Parts: sequence; C-alpha cells; structure tokens
Amino acid sequence: MATIFSPSALFTTATSAGAVASSSSTATTSSSTHLPIRSTTKQHLPNLTTTALTTTALAAATIIATATATIPPALAAESYSTYYGTADSAANYGGYGGNSDKKTSAEYIYDIPEGWKERLVSKVEKGTNGTDSEFYNPKKRTEKEYLTFLGGLRQLAPKEAVLNNLALSDVNLQDLIAGADSVSSEETKDEKGQVYYVYEIDSASAHSLISVTCAKNKLYAHFVMAPAAEWKKDQDTLKHIHESFKTVG
Repeated sequence: MATIFSPSALFTTATSAGAVASSSSTATTSSSTHLPIRSTTKQHLPNLTTTALTTTALAAATIIATATATIPPALAAESYSTYYGTADSAANYGGYGGNSDKKTSAEYIYDIPEGWKERLVSKVEKGTNGTDSEFYNPKKRTEKEYLTFLGGLRQLAPKEAVLNNLALSDVNLQDLIAGADSVSSEETKDEKGQVYYVYEIDSASAHSLISVTCAKNKLYAHFVMAPAAEWKKDQDTLKHIHESFKTVG
C-alpha cells in the first residue's frame, strides 16, 4: 500500500530545521564577539614523576630508620669473656680470689656475658654443695650461671638419677623441678667423644638449662637459670653461655 506524504508536514520540518540552523548560527556569532581573554603566562606544573619518586624515597628512608632504631637489644651483637674454673676442693681453696693462675690450671671453661658480675663463693659453700663459681646479671640478679662439682666419680649415672642427685644439694633446683611444666634430657658427645647430659626445665616461674659431664674423676654441673619473663627476652644469650661450657686440660 502506498504511503501518502503531506507537503505541509515536510515544509514544517524543513522550516524547523532552518530555524534551528539559524539559531545556531546566531549563537556562534554572538559567542565569537565575546571571547574571554586568556593569560599568556605559562603555568609550571609539578613534575609528577619526580615528586612520586622523591616521596617513595623518603618513605623508604623513614621505614629503614625506624626499623634500625627499634632493633631489640637481644639481636644486638653480644660480647663475652671466658671464665677458667679450677674446681679446687674446699681444703685447697685459697679464699676469695682463688687460684692466681686459673688459666693454666683450669679444669673447665664457660662464657660470661659482658657486664655480668661474679659472686664470690665462700669456702663453706664450696664444701657443702660443691659450688665452684657463679656469675649473675646485675640488672636482673636472678638471671645467672654457676658451676658445681663433686669428686670421686668416674662416669655418669643414668640421666634421671643424676638430676635427682643434683637437686639434693640445691634447694632452688628442687623447687624448679617440683613445679616444672616439662623436664627434658638428652645425651650428647663433644669432638673428643666425652659424654654430656643436657637438661632443660621449664616452669611458669623460671627456666633452666643444665649441662653435666664427668672428667678427671669429677662430676661437673653447669647451670643457667632465669625467670620465665627474662628467659623469653634473653634466651639467645642464655643458650650461648649454656653451650659454651666444657671441660679442659
């Protein structure tokens, strides 16, 4: 079927289009006569790449500086000195100060952290419980290491028996074992084949590492003790001094 177009409709549309075009032309002309004046001054925008790199570098430097400033004391390099113990009997004990030439006559050695102090052992104490030497941390006096010895022993008894016998003459050790959450023991040997018993005692109040061996018809027991809170902070240092103990000569 053919569609009939109305001439008036086409005319009306054309007229409207022409009016729109005329209006647009008028608007353009009006705009062109009133253009805003632009400044000829150049604007210096910041170099975004350089700014970003500078900001990143400053942030990285801040992180490194902060990390360096907050390194825990436990991670700092620790200095030690070596103690030479003679394990003299009470009868031969020369009083405070002991043997004047300990290095040449030493029977055992262990490391002492820098700043730790020696507690001088009396002749009576040496004769009753066999304590030969003791050092402590002056900032935390209950953090310490000490050595006891007992003569007349050629070899080690079973591990459990040795620990129980050590506790007989050490009240603090008795209390630690009685309240322990765990007690572990192992047998190790040094490069010469000498046997050592190693004990670790952990409780809610304290922590202890003990190393025991026999040499020259004597039993040597090296103790490292610290309150539980100090053990968590200083365990690297405490493990080091525990592992440094050995008999010599």
